Order: sequence, then C-alpha cells, then structure tokens
Amino acid sequence: MCGLAGCLGVRHGADLSDAARMADSLTHRGPDEKGSWEDPAQGVALAHRRLAVLDLTPAGRQPMASADGRLILVFNGEIYNHLTMRNALAEQGAAPAWKGHSDTETILAAISAWGLKKTLQTSRGMFAFGLWNRETKTLTLARDRLGEKPIYYGKMGASFFFASELRAIRQIPDASLEIDPGSLSLMLRYGYVPSPRSIYRGINKLPPGTFLQVQANGTFEEPEAWWSLEKVIQEAEENKLDLTDSAAVDQLEKLLGSAVREQMVADVPLGALLSGGIDSSTVVACMQAQGHRPVRTFTIGYEEKNYDEALHARKVARHLGTDHTEFRVTAEDALKVIRRLPEIYDEPFADASQIPTALVCSMARNQVTVALSGDGGDELFGGYNRHAWLPALWDRLRWIPRGPRAGVAAGMRSIPVQWYDTVAGLVQGAMPRRWRVHQAGEKLHKLGEVLAVSNREEFYQAIVSQWRGPLPVRGGAEPSTLITKPTSWPRLRDFRETMMALDALTYLPDDIMVKVDRAAMAASLEIRAPFLDERVVEFAWRLPVEMKIRHGVGKWILRRLLGRFVPPEMFERPKQGFAVPIDRWLRGPLRGWAEELFSVRNLALQPWLQGEEIRAIWQRHLAGQNLHYALWGVLMYLDWAGHRK
Repeated sequence: MCGLAGCLGVRHGADLSDAARMADSLTHRGPDEKGSWEDPAQGVALAHRRLAVLDLTPAGRQPMASADGRLILVFNGEIYNHLTMRNALAEQGAAPAWKGHSDTETILAAISAWGLKKTLQTSRGMFAFGLWNRETKTLTLARDRLGEKPIYYGKMGASFFFASELRAIRQIPDASLEIDPGSLSLMLRYGYVPSPRSIYRGINKLPPGTFLQVQANGTFEEPEAWWSLEKVIQEAEENKLDLTDSAAVDQLEKLLGSAVREQMVADVPLGALLSGGIDSSTVVACMQAQGHRPVRTFTIGYEEKNYDEALHARKVARHLGTDHTEFRVTAEDALKVIRRLPEIYDEPFADASQIPTALVCSMARNQVTVALSGDGGDELFGGYNRHAWLPALWDRLRWIPRGPRAGVAAGMRSIPVQWYDTVAGLVQGAMPRRWRVHQAGEKLHKLGEVLAVSNREEFYQAIVSQWRGPLPVRGGAEPSTLITKPTSWPRLRDFRETMMALDALTYLPDDIMVKVDRAAMAASLEIRAPFLDERVVEFAWRLPVEMKIRHGVGKWILRRLLGRFVPPEMFERPKQGFAVPIDRWLRGPLRGWAEELFSVRNLALQPWLQGEEIRAIWQRHLAGQNLHYALWGVLMYLDWAGHRK
C-alpha cells in the first residue's frame, strides 16, 4: 500500500517541489521508499511513498514509466488479477519486456495496450492512482469500485493538486483551506463526511468507481463513472438467481474462496483480523482451508464483558488451528490511541470503532504487513440489525398515531440503559442464543429516539444518524445527500434490500473503508477485503433476499457457509459489531479529556459550533442519558480542529 501526491499547472520549478513535500507527509502509508518525477516544461510533478508488498526489488519503484515512456503512474493499492492480465497481454502480443512482477507495471502496460476504461474494468482490486499522459498532456485520477483506497483533489489558484490524504494538501505553501460548515454538519449527522465532499471547501474526494481527467492548465469536468454499484444493484433486481439453498452456498464458497486465494498473494508476511463474528470468521476459514500453515489471526478484547468478543474469536481460532494473538483493551489504552486519532484520521471522523480498529492494526503490524478482513459482509448479506427488523417493526408501529408513539418514545428514553440491560439479562437467559439482543438497553434507547417518525424512509434516516434533530452548527443549511433524498434511492421491491443498498453506497465507502484505511495505514499495514471482490458483490446482489435474511435473521447464506468449517454454536449469537463502551468511558476515564474539549473557553474558539447547546447535551449525558453517539462526533471535530492550529 502506498501514498501518492501530485500537482499540475505549475509553471516554475520551485513549486514543483510541492509534490515531494506532500508525499513526505504520507510516510506512514509508504515507509519503504520514496520517489518523484517532474516535467517543469509542462508544470507537472508526481510523488510517491511506497509500502512494498509485491516485487520488493527496484523494478517496483514509483513513479513508474510505461515501456514506451509515454505514461507516468503513481499507484496505491493492489490488482489481484494482474498476472491474468499479463497473460492476456502476452496472448495479444501486447506485453512489453517486463522489468519486474509488480501490478503497477501491469497496469501501465494494460493502459498502453487497451486504454483506460478497459483496463479499469478488467482490473480486480483496490486502488487509487494518478496517471500523466505525456502525449495528450492530461492527468487522470481513478478510484476502485467500492472506494477502498482514497484520493482527494482540488485547485488552489491556477494549480491542481491531488493526494491520498488531506494532510498532504495542507503541505502546500500558503494553502487557503477553509472549513465547509455544510461538511461539518454532515459529519456530525452521520459521523463521516460523505463523498464527494471533504471537510474543506473546494477539496473533493473522488467517488468510488470513477475517474477524473484534468487538462494541462488544471481545468477539469465532473468525474466519469467506469463502474457503478447502483447499476449493479438495479440490474440484479431484474435478474435474481434461481438456485437451491445448497447450490447458492456452493457458489458463494467458490467465489469467496477464489477472492481469498487471490488476496493471499504477497511477498511479505500475511495474516487476518478475526473478531469472532461471522464475516471475519468466514474469511479466516477460507484462508485456513487454502493455506499450508496456520494463518496468523489478531483480535481485540475488552474488560467490559458486554463488549468483549475475544472469547468467541479465541474459540474460532482454536477450532480452525490459526496462530492467534489477542490484545485486551483498557480505557487507558483507548485514551492513548484517542490522543492520536486527529493524526490518524486527518479529516474529522467519528465512528467510535476507530479505536479498536487502530489498536488491532497496530498489533497486527508487529507480525505481518498484509491482513485480510471481513469488511463488506454486512452490507452485502443483510448483516445489520436494521436490515432484519426495521421493516417488520415499522409495519407494526405505523398503525399507532404519531402522538402516542412519541409519548412511548419519551418513556423509553427516561429509563436508564442499565435497567434495561439487567432485565434483558434475566429474560434472555431462557431464550435461544440467536434471538437474544446484545446491548439491549442501548438499542432500546436508540429505538426510543426514532419512534416518532412518519414513514419507514424517515425511520431509516433516523437509525443511521448519530445526531438526531437540529444540528448545533452555524453557517447555513445542512446539505442534502443520497440518504435525505428517498426519490433518488435504488428502486427495489424489498425495503430490506433498499437499506442494504443505501448502506453499501454511503456507509461502506465513507465510513467503513475510511476507518479501516486510515487505521491500517497509520500502522503501515495493508488491509484487504475479499467480500468486496466484484464477483462476490455482483453475486450477492443477484441472490434473493430470503437467502440473506431468513426468519428475521441476517446473513443466512454466510452462516450456512461458515457452518461448513465451524460448529454453529461458535457463531450463532446476537450481532455485536465492533462496539466500544464510549458511553461509560466518557463518564469515567475519558471524562477529563472530554471536559477539556467541551470547556466554555475551547468551544468559544469554534465559530461554526453552538457551544451552549453542546454543553447542555454533555450535561444530559453525564446525568445518565446515553448521548455518546452525538457527542463523539463533536469531540472528534474539536480534537481535530485543535490539532490543525
């Protein structure tokens, strides 16, 4: 994995050094080597930081030129089928005299022979790159299908800049970067800044599955799609597979096994992140089935029993025979990594599971350079609780007038979370494990916050919002997004799949992938996600929804597949997720840190935030209301803003 940067439209040599300076700020993404290339006559410069994973020789260095010298490439990511692409080029007589065996060299040769679009559509992997064409004098930026790898871009004056992370763009001398209050609003609402926006005015993220062409003078049009998840979803709606249960599981095992096999190729040590949940356990099972030695697996555990999945991961690891490492997280460990979050996530980001993600990535990097993960399984196979229960719950609630529902909601929120958890513990002891509700009190409080809605679309919008109601942001209206425009949602017959589609189009690239990429890259670790192989993605969307959610339980087909490797009693339990006891920590060991950020003095320094409202919510949380989701977003912004001074 790597970091890349570049500039275009610069006409005097001194400014071309901006690209190298930008790339140097990305050393964590590529600690092994650095390189730069420039053409002062054209005012273009490209720079690169390399984490060597394939072809560790000098033949893999970047920026890399095509065999004919026409194309110059800086590349971040992995093309898992690049050897197949090499064979195709050879069969067509279009292969150059290869200098090494890197996928970067393969991409250059393919673009030279096939053109940009065909190469992108043939490539299977995760990537973001910048490509300078010396013949046409154009710069092309491109990003992978699901948004696994990041790339930001924008203009300052007459010059165009791009980079893997915002920190690189901040290296530009006299950079005039202003906070976008609309982006801040969205970050507080959802916990992340949705694409194509960034926290800064005029700086954008390239959306997944698109490319952008920039002229020599720095001008550009809108990004163009070369692949569309929404199109895949819509086409699958009319072409559902007609398979028996066993045939469907067989097909998934074949596709996922192929993706895992391709993604296990590396010239450096490799392992896997294992939470003990269905997704990561399935990936590890597929890895172990294909390997000749125990897979190295890594997991995080908590002292708080309600949040600890380490025991489950340990059982799965023991059954599969992996070489397992476990790290138990205390509040003190969390506070240490929290101090680093503004540096790790150099754009405000507020998914609290960023804490264990950063910790497990750091732990894994002590032994491996590449790790596979189970990311994407929830969005593809109906894994979030809302996928299974929200439509059925709404069908029962919608007959109750809104007024009484609001009264019930207020009553639910008035009861402490701990009381719900105590009662649930007594009642659920006699229930089958798969029907028990993990963290029942928190889920009931969350339900109480969203009951007074008018329709199922609003129900979904409320469920995915960390901040509900008016935002404490000055400076303009909250921008609309796909989530707030139901008329733009994919047109699917089953609302459960509509929610899955929305999660895959928004939450997956802008939250999950950001969380994983930044945490992994901060540790110089490459994370690969076999579920995001496009063959698995397309297959998942063609499956009937009943093969994903059956009898009110999600990920039916994944459970059946995992059951071929692991006894069901090891994984048939309520979904837990990568949860963090932030509510308790903020009232306890993290309170001093939060109080400092929420101080009247500190809030007065933030022109975009309404300090009095934020402090009032903080006091309500300290008094026992669980408002930590909303508060975490404010804390992450305040801490980030403080580090940007």
